[in-house]
Amino acid sequence: MVTAEDVKRLREQSGAGVMDCKRALDEAGGNIDKAVELLREKGIVGAEHKAHRETSQGLVEAYIHAGGRIGVLVEINCETDFVARTDTFKTLAHDVAMQIAGIPTTVAVTEDDLPPGVDGSVEETVLMKQPFIRDGSKTIEQLVKEAIAQTGENIRIRRFARYELGQ
Repeated sequence: MVTAEDVKRLREQSGAGVMDCKRALDEAGGNIDKAVELLREKGIVGAEHKAHRETSQGLVEAYIHAGGRIGVLVEINCETDFVARTDTFKTLAHDVAMQIAGIPTTVAVTEDDLPPGVDGSVEETVLMKQPFIRDGSKTIEQLVKEAIAQTGENIRIRRFARYELGQ
């Protein structure tokens, strides 16, 4: 039997809607860890269905690192200005900017954007394929898909610029 407290805990942990949490818990037999995984899988499937939707809103996140020696500007787009103002979206933008600041070999958002002749592996040079520096068990691509699942909107990292003193 799934309790309201279980649904509340899963909702706080995943950011998913109440009914989605209840269905996931029912399917997982009340196991919260399994329900989180089910929600994650469904969110990734949902993200793929939203990929064609236009992203004309969003924000530009500025991140300064290492005592002012490294700076990053990243543009992340979503479908509505409402989502752009949510904590989920702002946290994603901050985490992505921090990722770019922390990995100087990042030169492209996707493999399609990768210029010819770039040295290094795809995991080193392509932002979406990199392991997230705060949680190496997921990639930036998975982080974006989780945000899509939480917000219900398509989200796209459009472009970035990284500045480092002396470079």
